[in-house]
Amino acid sequence: MFSGKAEEAMNFYTSLFDQSEIKHLFYHEDGTVLHASFTLKGQTYMCIDNRNGDVHKFTPAMSLFVTCDTEEEIDRIFEKLSKGGQVLMPLAASPMSEKFAWVEDQYGISWQLNLPQS
Repeated sequence: MFSGKAEEAMNFYTSLFDQSEIKHLFYHEDGTVLHASFTLKGQTYMCIDNRNGDVHKFTPAMSLFVTCDTEEEIDRIFEKLSKGGQVLMPLAASPMSEKFAWVEDQYGISWQLNLPQS
């Protein structure tokens, strides 16, 4: 649930990943997102805008985990997601990965990015 930025966030996310697109987008009368679905690397997600005034914060307790195919891909996605956000774990080699990072993006969504060992 986004605070008036659901469509902006979807456009940003779908610009980062291959096999990604906004599938459905329905609006409230005031232009906020009533319901939307989009795909990232073929996986479907849904989102809405919060219109009731409650403040809901995302936390790193829930993350989207993305397996990247190349070093170029993980480097590019890390750079774009971390811009305006917060790096929770820097991009580096790990025991389980050639590269791994954990970031919170500008919208407050937490992402774990992984480039598996070859």
